[in-house]
Amino acid sequence: MPRWSTALNEAGITDRSLRRAYDAQRALVRQFAFPQYLAARLLLPARLHPSLVAMVAFMHETDERIDTGDPGTRNMTLNEWDRQVKAALDVAPDPGAPDASLLQTVVDTARRHHPHLAARVHDFLNGAPTEANWTGFDTEADFQAYIDSYSLPALMLTASLFAPVPESAEDEGFRQGCRALIEAWQRSDFLADLSEDTEQGRIGIAREELVRHGLTFTDLHTKSERCIPALGRLVSAQADRVEAALSACRGLPDLVETPYRPFLRALISVQDLQLQAVRDKGSSLLHKGVHPPIAATLRVLARQYVAAKAQQRRTG
Repeated sequence: MPRWSTALNEAGITDRSLRRAYDAQRALVRQFAFPQYLAARLLLPARLHPSLVAMVAFMHETDERIDTGDPGTRNMTLNEWDRQVKAALDVAPDPGAPDASLLQTVVDTARRHHPHLAARVHDFLNGAPTEANWTGFDTEADFQAYIDSYSLPALMLTASLFAPVPESAEDEGFRQGCRALIEAWQRSDFLADLSEDTEQGRIGIAREELVRHGLTFTDLHTKSERCIPALGRLVSAQADRVEAALSACRGLPDLVETPYRPFLRALISVQDLQLQAVRDKGSSLLHKGVHPPIAATLRVLARQYVAAKAQQRRTG
């Protein structure tokens, strides 16, 4: 793994105040998203590390701002954040703002390193009201609309850092592969977080799917023992949809340049691990969430790291 200072140098970030701003985002991302941070630091070229850290920190801050309160409060908070971010992109970050260092890195990444990224930031913010107003899904179509309006733009904040050139031959296939990946990722996360989300009064499984399996939200909220067999069947059916989406994104690494392929392969492999963990947990997800096994995740990262180093030796 390259030193962080080396990554900043390779990204062309030499200004001291800007380096400190990136340092601050790195510290935060290491704290709240360590597996993703580790994967990026091990598997992506060093010059991308600061930009990826900035985008992950930006996603996290946006989610945090719209994750509490009633929809009205969340939308007011989002509107103010939207104004701050777009003003920073159009003019410059307010040096006195509480989030000046975060916005400084977002603007620097968008302007100097990845010019197309400003459009991705706008797409993400334009879709964020979907998350601010989210109280659950009535139908599968509602879930799919959520993926298109919020989850996919969120993924593209980081995926666009190594995406094919816009409007190239590979561009649309890459976007569709990302769409399949984030559908699998989001559906799996909703299953893994079922217990926690139920306590908060909203879940990521469509109400029509509950009805199809003879369940109600009240059954889940009260953790009724009578619903356990039906819940097991529901989890299995949802897991099958995760598996189908993962199958649709297997070719995604082949659409990017060689240095980026180990990272994408690792992301997909970790989602395979998460899916298996969800299947193994089954109806017990009602009582406790699940994450990919740490040891297996580290083996995935190690395997892709070895593959990346071997590729570097062949091309170096």
